[in-house]
Amino acid sequence: MQFDKSLIEPLKQNNRKAQEAFYRFFAPKMFGVCLRFSADSEEAEDIMQEGFIRVFRYIKDYRGDGSFEGWVRRTMVNTAINHYKRRIKRSFTKPIEHAGSAAGFNANIVEQMSANELLEIISSLPVGYRTVFNLNIIEGYTHKEIGELLGISENTSKSQLSRARASLQKKLEMIKKKENLGGQ
Repeated sequence: MQFDKSLIEPLKQNNRKAQEAFYRFFAPKMFGVCLRFSADSEEAEDIMQEGFIRVFRYIKDYRGDGSFEGWVRRTMVNTAINHYKRRIKRSFTKPIEHAGSAAGFNANIVEQMSANELLEIISSLPVGYRTVFNLNIIEGYTHKEIGELLGISENTSKSQLSRARASLQKKLEMIKKKENLGGQ
């Protein structure tokens, strides 16, 4: 099902019915985007609500170039990044030069997991790792772009991704060990 683009003009005029239809259509998809960047569903809801407020505020700036859903998604991602930046001011993440690699990663574990289980594992990552992981692996940003978005160096982005992968690998290995112990 696609979004009815005829609702864009009423959205630009703050039409409440158009806003409600827009929200009902996009909320499930955008919640998934926000959930990947958050520690839990409550934080994801906060990010999503803030994102929808930004969409309604800046809808007048949408020029029709490219996908409307892409524009909404980018707004949600940027809102999540802003949320991250506010959080990062409260904590400091040190750059590292080298982190463990994902060599030996067993893809079979991932194949056997549900999307919710994977999301839960990703959500358990520290906020810096989770944000860089999502921006690079899920959203396709380069380390240079991530560095510019988050105000960190390109090398810090790379090291955060490497740490995220190492952490995910450890968590998945622990799950595998638990399953092996349970199956004996």
